[in-house]
Amino acid sequence: MSLALARVADLVRVEPEPEWSDIELSDVCHDSRAMAPGALFAAISGDSSDGHAHAGDAVEAGAAAVLVERPLGLGVPELRVASVRESLGPVASAVHGDPSRALQLVGVTGTNGKTTTVRILSSLLSELGVPAAEIGTLTGVRTTPEAPELQRFLAGAAARDAAAVAMEVSSHGLAQHRVDGCRFAVAAFTNLGNDHLDYHGTIEEYFAAKRRLFSPELSDLAIVNADDEFGSRLADEIDIPVIRVGAHLVDSVQFDRCTNSFRWRGRAVRLPLAGAFNVANAVMAAEIAVALGHRPGDAAEALATTPSVPGRFEVIEQGQPFSVVVDYAHTHDALEAVLAAARAVTKNSLIVVFGAGGNRDRDKRPMMGNVVRSLADWVVVTSDNPRDEPPEDIISAIVSGMANPPDLVEADRRRAIGAAFDVAREGDLVLLAGKGHEATQAIGSQVLSFDDRRVAGEELRLRTGAAS
Repeated sequence: MSLALARVADLVRVEPEPEWSDIELSDVCHDSRAMAPGALFAAISGDSSDGHAHAGDAVEAGAAAVLVERPLGLGVPELRVASVRESLGPVASAVHGDPSRALQLVGVTGTNGKTTTVRILSSLLSELGVPAAEIGTLTGVRTTPEAPELQRFLAGAAARDAAAVAMEVSSHGLAQHRVDGCRFAVAAFTNLGNDHLDYHGTIEEYFAAKRRLFSPELSDLAIVNADDEFGSRLADEIDIPVIRVGAHLVDSVQFDRCTNSFRWRGRAVRLPLAGAFNVANAVMAAEIAVALGHRPGDAAEALATTPSVPGRFEVIEQGQPFSVVVDYAHTHDALEAVLAAARAVTKNSLIVVFGAGGNRDRDKRPMMGNVVRSLADWVVVTSDNPRDEPPEDIISAIVSGMANPPDLVEADRRRAIGAAFDVAREGDLVLLAGKGHEATQAIGSQVLSFDDRRVAGEELRLRTGAAS
């Protein structure tokens, strides 16, 4: 796939030079280290680096032209625009042949539930005979890729005969215009809570970023969790057709440690995922499938084939007499939901090991501490990914929100997990919250191998004598 430079110039409202008519752009890149000969280099101005400083390297690597905000004089055509970020999505889409229009593209946004909803939807569509791909936390470095990677992925999915793509759309991705140029058949909203306020500043700005997905320029149809306060408000405010979903669609919920059974639209559903919150995620996925043209009965039946979602209420078994669950919950809202789900399947005590990430969202730490101390029986506060902050400072902020002190403070996460296992007794449930599927831990300048699921298995085997 390629596109004439003159066509791209028209797209960004730059007057093309006559000599541009023979130049074909093969791709779009924003990283000079990954530059493909014949591609357009996009010089993104970021908080920590400016792509204009690397444009010369991109030209040396074979860039045919550059998309810039100021003249650079590098000897190749320059498309000068007011904002490279705002131009990049539509340009990348056009160079790759507008691939989202060849797919049923579904975008899921919200604070919690995006990853699981996307995974359920991808599985559901595949079971219904629709070749589907997914984009999100479990598939790449960024929840929502930068526009060049996103459009390249969508073009590849279409070339591989995928008919649908389910993707997580993050607030960062929306604020940074990464999905501009996409056309979403369905945009879904799960909920909104306090998260990423270090980036957005206020909850209103965070909501405004999410709201961008539901504009007529990006999406055809909205499916919104109207039980959520911000979801209800969103449904009232947007200018595209809206389907409101929520608890009114569900009844007869029954659950155990590994499954949920319920009725949706009067149809029996068996969902092989635990946690009451996953009922809401499954219903959202099923409603999206119906909106895409599938019959409710088929969707209800297909939900029974849903695979487990890594690090989302994932049960760890090594023959121990108590339950161990790993979950990605790292906001106070998510912790409240996962603790409620854990409590519902706990015979005796609920033990929680958790921390908070460094360098971001300091305001949510006391709220996280308050929720866990209020809902758990035995609490260990430890490190998550402290990054460049002293772990003790993060722990102190968490503890400041607790009415009563934690039962244990242990900055070493492995030791914290082991300590929780040492106090757990038959019928208890130990919840390891915050890191979920993550396989590393960032401490200062080091990125260490650390996966709660692997570490839990190792610590359990030490105590049960189970074979590895």
